[in-house]
Order: sequence, then structure tokens, then C-alpha cells
Amino acid sequence: MTPLDDLSRRARFAYCFPGRYHGHSMPQPLRRLCLALLAVFLFASSTPVRATDNPATFPLSDVKPGMKGVVYTIFEGDQVEKVDLEVIGVLHNAVGPKLDIILVRLLGDKVQQTGVVAGMSGSPVYFDGKLAGALSLKLGNFTKEAIGGVTPINDMLEIEQVPAPSSPANAGISPRVALPDEFAVRTATGSGQFLVPIETPLVTSGLYPETLARFGKDFSSWGMTAMAGGSAAPSPEDAKLQPGDMVGIDLIEGDLSISSGCTVTTVVGNQILACGHPLFGFGAVQMPLSRAHVIMTLASAASSTKIISTGATIGTLTQDRQTAVMGTLGAGPPMIPLDVTLDTPAEQKKYHFEVIESAQLTPTLVATAAYNGIVGSPAYGEGATLQMDGTIDLKGHTSVQLEDLFATTDQTTPVAFYVATEVMADFARIYSNPYELPKVERIDLHVKALAEHRWATIDNAWIERSEVRPGDSVAVKVLLRPYRGAPFIQEIPVTIPAQTTRGSLELVVSGADFLNRNVQSLAASSQGQLPGLEELIQLTNRERHNDRLYATLLQSTPTMLVEDKEMPNVPVSAINVLDTRQNPGNARLLLQSTAGEWSVEMHQVIAGQRMLTITVK
Repeated sequence: MTPLDDLSRRARFAYCFPGRYHGHSMPQPLRRLCLALLAVFLFASSTPVRATDNPATFPLSDVKPGMKGVVYTIFEGDQVEKVDLEVIGVLHNAVGPKLDIILVRLLGDKVQQTGVVAGMSGSPVYFDGKLAGALSLKLGNFTKEAIGGVTPINDMLEIEQVPAPSSPANAGISPRVALPDEFAVRTATGSGQFLVPIETPLVTSGLYPETLARFGKDFSSWGMTAMAGGSAAPSPEDAKLQPGDMVGIDLIEGDLSISSGCTVTTVVGNQILACGHPLFGFGAVQMPLSRAHVIMTLASAASSTKIISTGATIGTLTQDRQTAVMGTLGAGPPMIPLDVTLDTPAEQKKYHFEVIESAQLTPTLVATAAYNGIVGSPAYGEGATLQMDGTIDLKGHTSVQLEDLFATTDQTTPVAFYVATEVMADFARIYSNPYELPKVERIDLHVKALAEHRWATIDNAWIERSEVRPGDSVAVKVLLRPYRGAPFIQEIPVTIPAQTTRGSLELVVSGADFLNRNVQSLAASSQGQLPGLEELIQLTNRERHNDRLYATLLQSTPTMLVEDKEMPNVPVSAINVLDTRQNPGNARLLLQSTAGEWSVEMHQVIAGQRMLTITVK
């Protein structure tokens, strides 16, 4: 913005009303024209300028306590409003070496009611008509005054020169900034007050309260405040941004939308800077940018927030750094298509989503979308059993198979949550693999709700004789107690392998869940040790299923895992050879071997386990 000083205002006023200053009047038609031009000038001087190639900036070294300035933000609609402020002081090295913060006090009736609002992050701050930075921090909660911290513009502009690679989740979130005693006195705060990043609204549309209850903690860990929002119809004006407007960063689009919102600090050509603090701190990113509209500002004594809706995609967020986020206006980035089909005895529901590509966020977002799609059907009920059948399609690789049966044994956990977390675990294993960046072409999930509760627990297990010889066949009998109905006995035929080691062995009778959690999983142990992604996919597709009853024979002899191969009962000589090699490659050694594994399909979820001891003569 370029506001005019008082002298220039008086000069223009004197020209339109010369009689007031020079003792003579102006013809009426000319006066009407002058008043119209004056109205245009006054409107232009009260709003920030549009995008410029070279915005004038105010150096941090010139910022002094007591200086007056303005900040531009939106409280309602798309109307950018001016809020006066004054400088309290400068906090040097506040959020890191050579990363200073300008401490300011916002003034005016609105901010007296709202304080610093979630969603104000990035609101541009001007001194003498020059851009000084972005409002990015606030002084705790329940404070009586609207005290905020401003990220200097020069620190924000350095974002293009930071080539650091992506960092782990939340690594870039600004830490709490302790308020020095001299500033605490001037802001009328007690000891222990901290500046913290202004919350980023996480706006959801189509998200059921039950879904938010299940995944709300994940959203909070991202430093965001989840709330209901909406979506707006696309407009040709969406991409015409000015400082003080709001943009959305879209995480999920389609039948469910999840977006975060920040305020635009400056627009230079087709690039924007926003937020004034990191969104997630991931570094280089590819996330869709959309135009955000403020429905209203909700005032709260604890934490006021903007309620927003998002419109059309207007560009791509490319950088998520310590001092700002940066994006490019234009086309949005590619996203991962996710289709969820839910079949119930009454109807079939189909949902389509588009999810961002992010190693840190995508697994949770996929689980959220899948869960929301399942619980969204009126025919879905907690007494149902869910049969999952789906695929994760990868370019140039075998599809990951998503097949299993789910029925809850814990009445406090919805069965849909088990489905969602299973999909999340498989997706995370593939998407976060250490071999190559996978190109996920689509995720297709088909869930069938079975009316009856298909679940049984292992009540007891025994074998007809405890002493066997290699090559013998024995029947393992298992007493199963279903969810409802009479207990029944299921037999598992077991043939002792001819190469089984003599001595006492442990026979584990269980469902898949116990084996996957407690018996060494080859897929889990091989992460980072395989030739490539294809071998990891093959191991994932061989995982055990919940609807089978397993009998696993374990012996206390070592097992060697070589790439995607399992070599039980490894002789000591082979281990010695491995130890003497300088480069043993991808071989690992386990202290226990699986002598054999047998299973029978049960068409219901099996829970529980029993341990039996047999002696091989």
C-alpha cells in the first residue's frame, strides 16, 4: 500500500475546496467532478495496492518503538480492512539466529473484541506505505490486548534462496518465543508469557463429526485448528490476489475437502508469499492453492478464528519454510485419486477424493477420506462386519492388494477405523519406502458391509498327541467362541516338516493380528534391506489375513533374511561365513525360525491365541 501523508491530503483537499483555504469558490460542475475524483483517491488510499514487480520494503533497522503502522486483513467477505498498530519493540534472534520479530500492538474496536485471529497469519504490515513484514505470532491465549509478532519482510523474501531438502513433520514449526521482562511490563502481561505461531484454520467440508473425533489429534499435531467450513463456486476473479486476501492450501478435494488458510503478504508477478511462519515445515512441497473467502470472524476469549470457504484452484504451493510459505499462481499440482465404494444390504455409495502427494501427510489423509466415506452411509452400522477389497496402483509396479475382513472386538472402536488404519499402514509403507519415489496412479477401495457380526475368539486349543516325528501329521483342534451362538471346534491339519529340528517346539494357534504384531514380520523387518520397491510390494501382498485361523510352529534356531527370501534353520557354518564377509549385503539374522505355518479360512475375524508345546523325536 502507498498511503499519502497529511500534506498531500491537504493539498488535494485545498484544490477541491479552494474557498476554504484561499477565500474564493469553485464552479459547481467542476466541484462535482473534483469530489468524484477525491472519492476515488480516498478509496485507493485505504486499500493495499495490487501485485507489483518491486514492492517497496521497510528495513528492520528503521523500526523503532512507538512507530505507527497498519496491517491489512479480512474480517468478513473479501473486503480487506486496515487495522492500526504501534511498535512495542524488536525481539532479536527470537525464533533462531538472525531471525528477529517485531512486537506490535493492534489497535481499534474490532481487534479489542477478537484479539489476534487464527487465519491472520501473513497479514501484511506497513510503515510509511512500505511493506515491513507479516503478522505471524500472537501472545498466548486469554490476553486482554491484541499483541502480535511480525516476521520481517527481508526474512520472508529469502525463502527462494533456501535450497534445504524437505524436513520431517513439524520440524519447521516456530517455537514459543519467551517475552523478555521489559516487554512483558509494556504489554501488561505476567511472567511466563510466550509468543506462539498464529493458528492456521483447517477448514473441512463434508467431514463427519465422528471422523473429526477420530483424526482430530492428527490435525492438531500439525499446528492447526479444525473447524467446519465450506466450498465456494469458482470465479474468474479468484486468481486476482492482493495483499490481505486469503488463500487456501488444499489437502483433500472432492466429496470431502480439507484446506488450511493463510493471509497473502505480497504478490510479485505470479508468485505469492503468505503466512509469515511455516505451515508444516516440510521445505519443498507441491500442494494446490485455492482462493479462500472469509465467511465471518468468530470472536472468542480463548482463541478467535476466521471461518472460511475455499474456491477454485489458482496455483501451487512450492515452499513451506521457517519464515513464510511461497506459491506460484497458475495450474495446480497432480493429486492422487482415491475412490471409495461402500456396499450395504440397502444401497451402494460411491465417493471420489483427490489427495495431495506428501510422504508426511498423505497416509493420514487417505485414512481420513476412507473412514469418512465408510461412516457416511446411513446403512452403515457398528454391528456390521466389513470386507475390504482394493488396490493401490503404482506406475511401473505390481498393484498393492488391499484384502481383509474386519469386525470390532472393542465396542469403543468403530470397525471402520480398523479398515482406515489398515489402508493407512499399507499406503505409508509403500509411499515412504527408501528405494524410490513411487508414482501412485490411484487408490481404489471397495468395502462391503455384512449385516452379521462375524467374529470369534480362540477359547482353547489342543493336539491329539504331544510327541511327534518329522513327517507326522497331527490334527490341531481349536475351540472357538463366536460373537453369538454356540462354541464350535475347528481342526487344522498340521504336517511336521521332515527337516524339523528335534526337541521341544512351540506351536502358536492364533489369528493374523497376533502373528503380525508378535511374530517377526518379514515385510516389516525388510524395510530398507530389499533390492527395491517391487520386492517390498510382493512381501506386502503376502501378509496374513484376519479371516483365517493359523497354526505356526516356532523353533529356537536362527533364521536368515536375505533380501525378500526367508531362510530358516541356518547352520552355524553359514552364519560364520556371513560374519567373515566384509560386505554381507542385505542379510539379517533372527533368533527364531518358523518351521511351518498352516491356516484354514474361517469367513469371520479370528482373535486371540494359545501356545502349545510339542516334542519332535
